Amino acid sequence: DALALVRHGLRAPNDPQILNTLKVIDAVLKVETPNGPAWRRYNGDSYGEHTDGTAYQGEDPGIGRAWPLLTGERGHFELAAGRPAEAARPLQALSEFAGPNGMLPEQVWDVEDIPDRNLYRGRPTGSAMPLAWAHAEYLKLARSLKLGTIFDRPPQAARRYLGPKTKAAYTTWKPGAHPANLAAGTDLRVLLPAPGEVRWESGRSKPRLKKVSAIDTSFGVHAADLPTRDLAPGDALRVHPPGADDPVEFEVS
Repeated sequence: DALALVRHGLRAPNDPQILNTLKVIDAVLKVETPNGPAWRRYNGDSYGEHTDGTAYQGEDPGIGRAWPLLTGERGHFELAAGRPAEAARPLQALSEFAGPNGMLPEQVWDVEDIPDRNLYRGRPTGSAMPLAWAHAEYLKLARSLKLGTIFDRPPQAARRYLGPKTKAAYTTWKPGAHPANLAAGTDLRVLLPAPGEVRWESGRSKPRLKKVSAIDTSFGVHAADLPTRDLAPGDALRVHPPGADDPVEFEVS
């Protein structure tokens, strides 16, 4: 799913959360085979052959093995990150994972060879073959590499999440939210559970107390918009929410 966020334009490939997630995925699930890298679905997966190579039985779970389609997904991530040469490696690995008839398997063997059971690292297991999903990943990655971009990425999502960023007009705060930081150049929107009047003051000397009534948003909260966008970093801002004994001190940054 983390890779899908990048593939479909919802997150940038260099997003720190994505990169940190991939570090964990690779540490826990990645396996290197003679035919290229592959990934298991998740830790604790029991859908696959046993340690001795005997077949998976629903009532006697085995060990989940590496899935070629996940190698295709990693290729799309590398292409999104601007590394076409790295994206080509998974495509080649997918080709090598295929059986003698050119069909791609659901899983490939990812531990030491067991010749007596025809299980070899980076070669098909006894899982389903062909797996249409794996073939689809191969075709999509091949086309994307030829185009130099992910061909099935929704352009609307990419424009929204990867295009120029729109600065928020408001910094939102509600009782119980900490710390109280105000982004310079934004108005402060105070959210309240009921109607009320918000008193506030700003300035370094002799601040003047001002009042704003919260209005019903029709979403179960009331909002009071304080015109604070002219405050500069370092300015003092104190807000007195209704019913509060002490003012909330905001740091403008």
